[in-house]
Amino acid sequence: MKHALVSAALALSTALVGCSSTLTQPDQYSGFLSNYDSLQQATTPSGAEVMRWIDPAVDIGRYTAVYVEPTQFYPRPQPTAKIPQSTLDGITRYYDMALKREISGSLALASKPGLGVIVVRAAITGVSSKTEGLKPYEVIPVALVAAAVSTASGIRDQETELATEAQFLDGGSNKVIAQVVRKGTGRPLENSDQVMKPGDVTGVIDGWAKDMNQSYQKLKAK
Repeated sequence: MKHALVSAALALSTALVGCSSTLTQPDQYSGFLSNYDSLQQATTPSGAEVMRWIDPAVDIGRYTAVYVEPTQFYPRPQPTAKIPQSTLDGITRYYDMALKREISGSLALASKPGLGVIVVRAAITGVSSKTEGLKPYEVIPVALVAAAVSTASGIRDQETELATEAQFLDGGSNKVIAQVVRKGTGRPLENSDQVMKPGDVTGVIDGWAKDMNQSYQKLKAK
């Protein structure tokens, strides 16, 4: 009987995770972007589903360099025992490094905005998460979400979920030429007491940065 109950719980958990949307929903938008009305669902070069807008009139060929603004958190979080300040700082530093590493393969890195420069303005944003049977987590930039029953004793793995919103601006006019909203799931933590580290989400950030660069290349090739 006990085995049957555990099997049923595992099946239900798997179904719930499989049916959950990978898209950031409108009620999870942070307010970092100036306008969300024009966002439309799109598929990135890696196959991820995102909400995105690209100015149909943009002349992408006129840009020869990119300036990556320091990544920020929006809203600004308070560190916790599970997600200390060192982790938060490490996440933004890694995001900056990943963006520069990937985009520099297509455009020169500029030291400031200017004519012919694309400005990348990115933020790690808050996601409100709630799982049946558990209390809702606070709205924080990195949400720990119970994923599934992992053992017969009922211990739950904790998934690390990260969300971002980014604007791409013309460095001369400051006009927004593209926007994207997306999220991803990082390395699962063993339990709710494990302290999260930047390395738990670097894979997610690497994917974001690669997609941004490949999306630029795809747009330029049109």
